[in-house]
Amino acid sequence: MDKPTTANNGPIKLELEPGTYFWCRCGLSKNQPFCDGSHNREKKFLPLEFRVTEKRLRSYCCCKQTKDSPYCDGTHKTLKIENIEPPKF
Repeated sequence: MDKPTTANNGPIKLELEPGTYFWCRCGLSKNQPFCDGSHNREKKFLPLEFRVTEKRLRSYCCCKQTKDSPYCDGTHKTLKIENIEPPKF
């Protein structure tokens, strides 16, 4: 796998409590946008540890192509992604 798997063609909006989180870079996690250890099959895309210092609504990338990880930068709007079902949370 040369590129991460696209988990969803759009962000997930979440209001997280302050703390440390691990954003899924591989796109294989069933707990998007967070890592669930699925990267063990693809060690090329290890999770990104990030800190939330204040509770606020943010958009987290699920296309895995953002330049502002873990946040959505709108890159998904430029990708040709088909047959992606939204994640069920």
